[in-house]
Amino acid sequence: MRIAILNKDRCQPRRCSKECEKYCPRVRTGDETIVFGDDGKPVISEELCVGCGICINKCPFDAIMIIGLPEALQEPTHRYGTNGFALFGLPVPRAGKVTGILGPNGIGKSTSVQILSGALVPNFGQGTGDWDTVLEHYAGTALYDYFRDVVSGKFRISQKPQYVDLIPKAFKGKTSELLGKTDERGVLNELVDYLELRGVMDRKISELSGGELQRVAIAACAARDSHFYFFDEISPYLDIHQRIKVARLIQELSKEKAVLVVEHDLAILDLLTDAIHLAYGEPGGFGVITHPKSVRVGINQYLKGFLPEENIRIRTEAIKFEVHPPTDTREFESRVSFGGFSKQYGEGFSLKATGGNLRDGEVLGIVGPNGIGKSTFVKILAGEIKPDEGDPNIDVKISYKPQYIKADIQMRVQDFLRGISRQFGTSYYEVEIAKPLQLEKLYDHMLMDLSGGELQRVAIAACLSRDADLYILDEPSAHLDVEQRSMVTRVLNRFAENNQKTAMVVDHDIYMIDMLSQRLLVFEGEPSVYGEAHGPFSMENGMNRFLENLGITFRRDEETRRPRVNNLGSRLDREQKESGNYYYAATE
Repeated sequence: MRIAILNKDRCQPRRCSKECEKYCPRVRTGDETIVFGDDGKPVISEELCVGCGICINKCPFDAIMIIGLPEALQEPTHRYGTNGFALFGLPVPRAGKVTGILGPNGIGKSTSVQILSGALVPNFGQGTGDWDTVLEHYAGTALYDYFRDVVSGKFRISQKPQYVDLIPKAFKGKTSELLGKTDERGVLNELVDYLELRGVMDRKISELSGGELQRVAIAACAARDSHFYFFDEISPYLDIHQRIKVARLIQELSKEKAVLVVEHDLAILDLLTDAIHLAYGEPGGFGVITHPKSVRVGINQYLKGFLPEENIRIRTEAIKFEVHPPTDTREFESRVSFGGFSKQYGEGFSLKATGGNLRDGEVLGIVGPNGIGKSTFVKILAGEIKPDEGDPNIDVKISYKPQYIKADIQMRVQDFLRGISRQFGTSYYEVEIAKPLQLEKLYDHMLMDLSGGELQRVAIAACLSRDADLYILDEPSAHLDVEQRSMVTRVLNRFAENNQKTAMVVDHDIYMIDMLSQRLLVFEGEPSVYGEAHGPFSMENGMNRFLENLGITFRRDEETRRPRVNNLGSRLDREQKESGNYYYAATE
């Protein structure tokens, strides 16, 4: 089975010579394989298309995809019209369970949730859908009972949106006013205390940080009295301790309710869910939701890139984790160093940092809880903020990507990047930055039209495009899916090593820090009161110190070597704490 996809946002028939029709061999023989609709854009006949791929290569705006589907796929669950995105399969929410969806962005996860919430009626690829057909289609399955309750109107649904930074645009009042409207279960006070929101209740939503907005959105979703709860990405802007607390909150919520979670932090997804559905396909083209799998098996299959039950390879290479061997420090030169300094915000937060040396060609990870001064630290290094005492005295060029990215200029992506680097468009730039960060399809987009994940990739590219000696990236994993996070780690490591540059990365994704870093800078203290920067340490010493402060232990999966959070109080958790090996067991 073959499908043709037209990205109507990218297609611009007034700016091209209709190359798709002009060069189509079937059209040239007289067939109407490509015709033009009332909107002036092409309509591709999937029955007549032979899959030659000429239209794909000739389209100047890269707006066409011709995709050969796996043989097992027959009828789509939903399709967005002729030459539109097709979704195959649906996740199955189960009462008393947390069900996860793991897959790349643009693969149909949001479409699945729209269908499960009743906002979108699946049409099975046949124009307009209706609920009678849906119920008939799923008769005798678990989804029949689910959709029957949705159609009857008895089924209440609560959703947490993916992009919490858009909340201030929709609501202008105080936090207490927003949350007060959601307290249908009478548990708001407990949620506010558990999620540590008491201090922001009288503040305006527009004044909250990303982490505060995330916790407010989670509280608002959990406070409603619903049958089905959907959480779309709980981890952005939260530290590892906060992520684990939220995971335990959702597990408690699921004891009598059905919960569905989309999450790209695999350590949290592993800890949180009872079963997962994998999603694969072609972003923007088609998506497939698999049958449920056990959590460990599903994540390992996803990392390996091969799904045995479906007999599908979803990735050419496995995502690999390696145990960090001891490093001989004599192999590295240290051209970048910084001095000690301190910063005091009135009678509030204070930060102290000792000096240190940074090695050429290394990526230094920066870890610690939120509100401990990590972003303040890197802003001082980058010259964005002045310290009160001391001076980092970094006599090198610095390129800095901030934690919160704003696209406030009306400019095309390619013009933005071309204005930063003369190397833009060269083979080096395309191979080392543009292609691995999947930027080609974004070149003609305006910065203000990009999604959170797209803007993040452009910001990373912009940071690496500048001529500098030290590259500082604050939370580059936010809004990126698993593949994109793995891709970013490879790009950063290759860039630092090949160019003998130094990179510093602040992030809360343990998987990303594990794959990315050679050494660690660890922040300690009391959040929102004071913070101290310690290190750099080796990965083992740094992670042991960081995790001991949090009271959390990790083990490695025997099959893939990925980090896994130990259940609090479990045998392995107790043994590792007694031995002092918080960062994996001593035998590993």
